Parts: sequence; C-alpha cells; structure tokens
Amino acid sequence: MLDAFDAKLLNLMQTDTRRTAQELSEAVGLSPSACLRRLNRLRESRVIEAEIAVVSPAAVGHRLTMVVEVSLERERPDIMSDFKKMMRATPEVIQCYYVTGEVDFILIVAVKSMSDYETFTNDFLFNNKNIKRFNTLVVMDRVKVSLAVPIE
Repeated sequence: MLDAFDAKLLNLMQTDTRRTAQELSEAVGLSPSACLRRLNRLRESRVIEAEIAVVSPAAVGHRLTMVVEVSLERERPDIMSDFKKMMRATPEVIQCYYVTGEVDFILIVAVKSMSDYETFTNDFLFNNKNIKRFNTLVVMDRVKVSLAVPIE
C-alpha cells in the first residue's frame, strides 16, 4: 500500500532519478534518511522496476492497460493540436503517438478498472465531436516494457 509520501517520491523520481536525498527531503517533507529508506523499500518491492524509475502500473493500482486506436473526423492542424494537448493533460494516457496509416493516434491508457476506462472513453472519446471512431485492444500481458533506445 502506497501512501502520499510514496506517491510524491515516485513522481519526483520519474522526472529525475539523480535528485539527492536532500532535494527529495525538501520536496516531500521527510528527512533525507526517511526518503532513502522509502526509496529502498520501493526498489525491493519492485514498484521501481529500474533506476530510470519505471513505476509498475499494477503496484500503483492501474491493473488494466489498453491500446486505443483513434481516428479523427478531420485532420486540421487546430483539431490535431487540441487533441494532442488534451492527451498530454490526461493522466490515464501514459503514451500517445501520432501515427501514419488507417488511424491518426495510438494511445496507451492505464486504468484501475473497466469502469474507469468507461469513464475515460465517455469523457475524452465519445463526447468529442472530432473523434470519428476508436478501437480498444486490452493488454493481456506486459511482455516487454522499455524506454531504452538501442545504442550501437
């Protein structure tokens, strides 16, 4: 079970894993040693999967991942820009790609339940007059998750 201090530490680590214990302490409101103990516990429990601070969605309650294909009604620059801005501001959307092909966007959406996904689709897809259609694929297994780019 994660508390508010754990959540603050995780948010900070996801943006910069090089923060010192003192910087974390000042941002979170705990002593530097308490921050380090909590970080060690989060690493040991595999909430942090790698030192780049990849947080396991299931460990923070997001047990469902959806891959969503979205087609817009029109491909006008203002509509594209508005959709991109909305997706950047939506916490459930953990990745958003503007793509070529039969659809305009691919979204990776992390939610706690199907009910939460239904709320997401109502709020951001069904009620958006610029969405022509969308298709949802439910992820059954995270076979590989990485942000690392192969370097030769």
